[in-house]
Amino acid sequence: MDKSVIDAMARWPDVPDVYGWLSLNEQGNWRLHPQGTALDSPDDIGEAISSPPILQFIGRNYAADEQGQWYFQNGPQRVYVRLDAAPFVVYALRTPECPFQLLGHTGLEASTIRMWLLASDGRLYIQTSHGGALIQGRDLEAVLAQVRTKDGTRVLDFLADDLERQAPFDVLPLDAATLEDSQTMIPFRFAKADDIPGILGFSRRPQPKTS
Repeated sequence: MDKSVIDAMARWPDVPDVYGWLSLNEQGNWRLHPQGTALDSPDDIGEAISSPPILQFIGRNYAADEQGQWYFQNGPQRVYVRLDAAPFVVYALRTPECPFQLLGHTGLEASTIRMWLLASDGRLYIQTSHGGALIQGRDLEAVLAQVRTKDGTRVLDFLADDLERQAPFDVLPLDAATLEDSQTMIPFRFAKADDIPGILGFSRRPQPKTS
């Protein structure tokens, strides 16, 4: 977190938390809810936040509490976030220098993937060192084409051969071309869409703490 934010937390430790004012949608966009209705009205899409400095400030001061509820530390005040999908939204970045890289909506690289998780609604999630993340929908096919089983089969082809497949299996890390390149395999699992937050350890609808 920013030093100015840490200093403000120490100076004003008892500022009440706020809920319902901020959400993160499935595209990885922060949305503002000026009426504080994000939790009361799940279909309230809110207003876009377009200022680059503000977006960067939110991203640098984004964290989770012990209950897996994510918030933006706005100076001394925690602004809890409604998650429409997951704490992070990851997309595939392709550049001449790096032909394939997974980057989160806050700019953090999803470099350490601990689990792949395909939900019953077709969404693909990963557990990263930063937290649970959704693979952005438009990049789903491209990402699955990069993930390979131990024998080198693309998961995209593996799943296409059996669309009803539910048995878990393991895959190679993205930076390993063969098993010899990495002895560490990563679990690829399936789950009901409603079970995703519990498996990945986050809450989509943060609630005020009760005394």
